[in-house]
Amino acid sequence: MATIRLRVEDLEGLPQDDGNRYELIDGELHVTRQPHWNHQQVSGVIFGALRAWSRETSRGAASLAPGVIFSEEDAVAPDVVWISSDRMSVLDKETGKLTAAPDLAVEVLSPGDQNVRRDRRLKLDLYSRRGVKEYWIVDWRERSIEVYRRVNAALTLTATLRAEDELTSPLLPGFRCRVAELFD
Repeated sequence: MATIRLRVEDLEGLPQDDGNRYELIDGELHVTRQPHWNHQQVSGVIFGALRAWSRETSRGAASLAPGVIFSEEDAVAPDVVWISSDRMSVLDKETGKLTAAPDLAVEVLSPGDQNVRRDRRLKLDLYSRRGVKEYWIVDWRERSIEVYRRVNAALTLTATLRAEDELTSPLLPGFRCRVAELFD
């Protein structure tokens, strides 16, 4: 039995206001429901911290759940992204979508094996292949952040941060945030 591979244009026919998020990874459709309240709160706090730092330094911009179209078969909406000022040309002004990898992608885990598998395996692999420089997987239930950074040609786990730790990044010089603050 042949596997049906979808393309970005196939997403256009799906409902836009049904409470679902539709993403394509290697042509496979992934559908998720509206996230948990705490998921959204954590996403918003991370976005706010990145946005404040970006405004202070003029080094880039953060966005909540933007569309990222890597190819006709790879289109996702990370919970938060950050892109450097010198790479803003990958933002399609007409569609408002990124057409290449953001510098930083952040996924906040949603409950369920399928959701965890998508963020920890499928998206990690996709972001690694497509050139994302850093990837944070945030677990609001465990109050932890896994930090993956590009080492050679792949995203590699470089730290697992807990509430008492401080989140920093070589992509974001001077950015500092106590992990606990992201979950309060």
